Amino acid sequence: MDRSPGLSVRVRLTLSYAGFLMLAGVLLLAAVWAFLLRYVPDRAMLINPDDKPTNGVFPVRSTLLEVFAPRAAAVLVFLLLFGLLGGWILAGRMLAPLTRITHATRMATSGSLSHRIRLPGHKDEFRELADAFDTMLEGLEAHVAEQQRFAANASHELRTPLAISKALLDVARADPHRDTGELIDGLHAVNTRAIDLTEALLLVSRAERRSFTGERVDLSLLAEEATETLLPLAEKHGVAIETYGDIAPTIGSQALLLQLTTNLVHNAIVHNLPEQGTVWVNTGVRAETVVLTVENTGEKLTPQLASTLTEPFQRGTERVHTDHAGVGLGLAIVKTITQAHDGALTLTPRSAGGIRITVELPAISISPHTDR
Repeated sequence: MDRSPGLSVRVRLTLSYAGFLMLAGVLLLAAVWAFLLRYVPDRAMLINPDDKPTNGVFPVRSTLLEVFAPRAAAVLVFLLLFGLLGGWILAGRMLAPLTRITHATRMATSGSLSHRIRLPGHKDEFRELADAFDTMLEGLEAHVAEQQRFAANASHELRTPLAISKALLDVARADPHRDTGELIDGLHAVNTRAIDLTEALLLVSRAERRSFTGERVDLSLLAEEATETLLPLAEKHGVAIETYGDIAPTIGSQALLLQLTTNLVHNAIVHNLPEQGTVWVNTGVRAETVVLTVENTGEKLTPQLASTLTEPFQRGTERVHTDHAGVGLGLAIVKTITQAHDGALTLTPRSAGGIRITVELPAISISPHTDR
């Protein structure tokens, strides 16, 4: 925004300090003068050395004014100079933290997000502002780094199907008599994976922008719908699904929350034991949140590995060697949708193997006659 030049805050504070000091001085001198006028007569009789009154009188107040006025003016001049000098110094000391904050802001504007203010001293308004700015920079730096990693990984993942397509076409060109059906099947599979990856990236972007209208959503109904949809996949893998829990109403996007639930149940099915695996889907209500919990049997995971599974394109060791590795964005999408709904996502490895994933979202009040 273009602004016309004006007085700096330091100059204005200096003038304010000096003006206040001058006003206080004027009031003090006025009080002294009023006190003197109250107890000093207008005229007084001259007394000779023998303590005998004479006939002469002289004006006391006018004489006092002649003595008082120049000294009062000198005091006011002193107060003005002292107020300007002292106000300038005090304003500079008071505004010094703002200089550091402004410097940090300009560095952040130029792209340097690693700088921190770290303003020393006891807690006050400036320190709170500096601490809040440092926290913002820390979060912004982490977000930018995450976005850069995401962009690099997405570019790599998108380049892979393109490279495979190019290789298939090069082979077909070198061998015109090669079976075209095999080539078409290969290109179809690669193209399907590229489309799935692109749609997943668009879903992540949509969730991050929060471009959705909030509506009443029952997580228990979404859990039932996702379970019914993925039941054939569970039967194919020999995985049993158990769904139970209470009504869990929240506010959000039904489409995004259904995608979140579907991703969790799908991951729990395909990343399970080779046979006789189990998936538990549970919904519940806590004090101020509703909870969706999906846990499964499977290989044992370390807490360190579990903490990385929500990063884009991160997969556990067993995921890389299966036919259902997906596009590597399943839990990343879950994390993004959860954050877009002001929720919390927790991943906890099960001691017997597998993982427990909990999504907490803000709850809304439940009517005693709620009809599911």
